[in-house]
Amino acid sequence: MAYWADRGVTSFKAYAGISRAEMRAAVEEAHRRGLKVTGHLCSVTYPEAVQEGIDNLEHGFSANTALDPGKQPDKCSESRGEYTLEHMPAGSAEANRLIALLVERHVAITSTLPGSGSRVLPKPLPPAALWAMSPSLRDSWLYSRNRAVDQASLDHETRMLRIEMDLERAFVAAGGLLIAGADPVGIGGVLPGFADHREIELLVEAGFTPLQAIRIATLNGATYLGRQNEIGSVAVGKNADLLVVKGDPSVRIDDIENVEIVFKDGAGYDPAKLLESVTGHYCQY
Repeated sequence: MAYWADRGVTSFKAYAGISRAEMRAAVEEAHRRGLKVTGHLCSVTYPEAVQEGIDNLEHGFSANTALDPGKQPDKCSESRGEYTLEHMPAGSAEANRLIALLVERHVAITSTLPGSGSRVLPKPLPPAALWAMSPSLRDSWLYSRNRAVDQASLDHETRMLRIEMDLERAFVAAGGLLIAGADPVGIGGVLPGFADHREIELLVEAGFTPLQAIRIATLNGATYLGRQNEIGSVAVGKNADLLVVKGDPSVRIDDIENVEIVFKDGAGYDPAKLLESVTGHYCQY
């Protein structure tokens, strides 16, 4: 941790197989340097991570393994959190205790709904997203899209997604800081930018208003970083990268996809030309 921090790293991510002792050391070193620690966990449960001082937990509530059968200290369970999510619906005693703990310790949650949402609540992929993929990724996506759907698996994923959505709403209602991510690894057509739009749309599907969803994806991220007075919303004196859309996303959230122009560091960019510049390159290794 010290090695990377000395070379300009601004945050640290605890990943699946990390031990509790390793997480504790990373958190202590990060906090000593004024950095935050986020985690996509498995071996360490959410309550354990909170006790060690983690700042943010990724993938909503789906990576918590606290209730998984056979969970051993510092080891990923076979379920990898699926059992816990299924048996911890919003309003349950377990969910209420965890949410209260997260809020009390000011631990944020990053929602990443497009992963499962791309299968459970599919939406036609914009042509620009399809052509941004490398040829190999495009072939893989087209193959998966055309495969026969196992209805039992789809029903299970739908139920799990709804539990996740309900927990995220309960977390926010309790005063928790929910931020938005896309986890754009390419699987299921989840690409950077396009998946960020889809995340906001799925937050509305989860029951948030369009304005709440937009705030989660913008100002809440700045608040998590402690920079809400500088960025994250449009106000006099703030620095802002902006996008101009055709329509009114506060009424119809899908309008967020109708990007007309993008402003970055004060310069305006044509979205069509930006997309043209990455055609065929995403997931090209």
